[in-house]
Amino acid sequence: MLIHHTQDPQWMADAYVVAKEPGGPAIWIDCNGAHDDLHRFVEENDLTIEGILLTHHHIDHIYELDEVKDRYGVPVAASARAIELIREDGDYTGAIERTLDECEEFELAGLSVKAMPTPGHAGGHLAFLVEGTDVFTGDVLFDGTVGGTRAPGHTDLADLKASLDRLLALPDATVVHPGHVSPTTIGAERASNPFVRYFRGEDAALEEPVTAWGNPATLLVWGPDYDGGHKALVRWADGSEDIVGGSKVERAGGSAT
Repeated sequence: MLIHHTQDPQWMADAYVVAKEPGGPAIWIDCNGAHDDLHRFVEENDLTIEGILLTHHHIDHIYELDEVKDRYGVPVAASARAIELIREDGDYTGAIERTLDECEEFELAGLSVKAMPTPGHAGGHLAFLVEGTDVFTGDVLFDGTVGGTRAPGHTDLADLKASLDRLLALPDATVVHPGHVSPTTIGAERASNPFVRYFRGEDAALEEPVTAWGNPATLLVWGPDYDGGHKALVRWADGSEDIVGGSKVERAGGSAT
């Protein structure tokens, strides 16, 4: 299987082209505006893009979607909720021809694809398991970290945890292609991702008093983020919990990143 990605310099978001072999059909997953290298990859491998799949509605994953759609003249597919959120935001007003059902299994570009419901970071978020070996996780699971639950159109931490459980049920060797930065594997994240380890009951909570988003909170997990900063799991005064950016957390001794 051929998999090629680009990462835009502004958001560090990834877009992908996936194909079974050179000279055949291919899938485009997410759009980040940094498309020139992907177009070259398509041309050099004599690929034919047959469809565009969207993991979720955020602008860094649909940026210049119209450019890709116009160039290849192919349909776009996303979940019903993601389509609603795209329309509400107004960042893309073109056609989205296919609504994907949760857990829908289909063939595209000669590849088997399973749409996995993965809300939490965003309503209607989908991950795409391709050929049973590679999963494109958008903004749910990254190398060493997980998606936040305060982004526009988010749902809640319970959803995010359920989404992670679905992904972690995949075999250890499954390659994870996240929506930002470097690939990893399900086995590596199960073993060393601090948020995953906490949710699985393998590591204890920090239970550290902090201020998050200007409100008193308790820091439960402190881990890396894909951009070189940090992410945090915090418990609010009402008992609810969120994954937030480290820059929004003030620990003893000053603000964190």
